[in-house]
Amino acid sequence: MNLREMQDIHINDIDPNTVINAADIDIKSDLPQSERMIDVLQQMNGNPYFFKVGKVLVKISFADTDITINQRWEDYLRTA
Repeated sequence: MNLREMQDIHINDIDPNTVINAADIDIKSDLPQSERMIDVLQQMNGNPYFFKVGKVLVKISFADTDITINQRWEDYLRTA
């Protein structure tokens, strides 16, 4: 399954028992960035769009924009 197909999966079609809890993801900072990304993907059963926080199933998505997450945080902090 390619990334687009994984992204298009509806959250109701995911078995929560097959999704990793975010607290259980082990980010190995000693690996180079590309290897860290592969390792995390493998821990996530290959689908980076779904994980759990406790018992809550989470699906992430990304906006099609050039604005970085840092810029979004700065905007948020200015208005909060």
